[in-house]
Amino acid sequence: MDFKQVINTRRSVRKFSPTVPSREVLLDIVHDALTAPSSRNMHTTRFMIVDDRETLDKIADMRDYGSGFMTGAPAAIVVMGDTTKTDLWRENCAISATMLQLSIVEHGLASCWVHVGGRPRLQNEPQGEQAEEYLGTFLDIPEGCKVECVIALGYSDFEPKPLPEWDAEASILWHTRL
Repeated sequence: MDFKQVINTRRSVRKFSPTVPSREVLLDIVHDALTAPSSRNMHTTRFMIVDDRETLDKIADMRDYGSGFMTGAPAAIVVMGDTTKTDLWRENCAISATMLQLSIVEHGLASCWVHVGGRPRLQNEPQGEQAEEYLGTFLDIPEGCKVECVIALGYSDFEPKPLPEWDAEASILWHTRL
């Protein structure tokens, strides 16, 4: 699949077949994401691959909105940043997670980003327990690391619709020489 096909095929998919991707495929996807650019080439992003059904179901409970679909995901990758190395760990995580999602497509799978950092477990209690705190009760988050997101992934259980038409040119600004 060429790059244009990858970026045109990528969609946020929340419905997966029960087939679990092989560990070899999951590891290859993470290796691709490890090539992502990072601030000062510090490589501060860490990945935790989860393919255990019980743990995936617990992860799905991290928020009462936006993560419940993960009960049907056969795998997930927790994207974390080492906060002791740079203050730009969030940006590094976001770049790495994007590369991760593009690699997922290239491997014939689908994914959906579930935001964790700064999100409460309960939407109506924004000052209550945070999703990241909850994940820390059962995942072995390395010391000094914070969770930015979890990427749910697997083989899509349906054919996603094409993106709706929109005015892409309206997002482009030019600053040219006179």
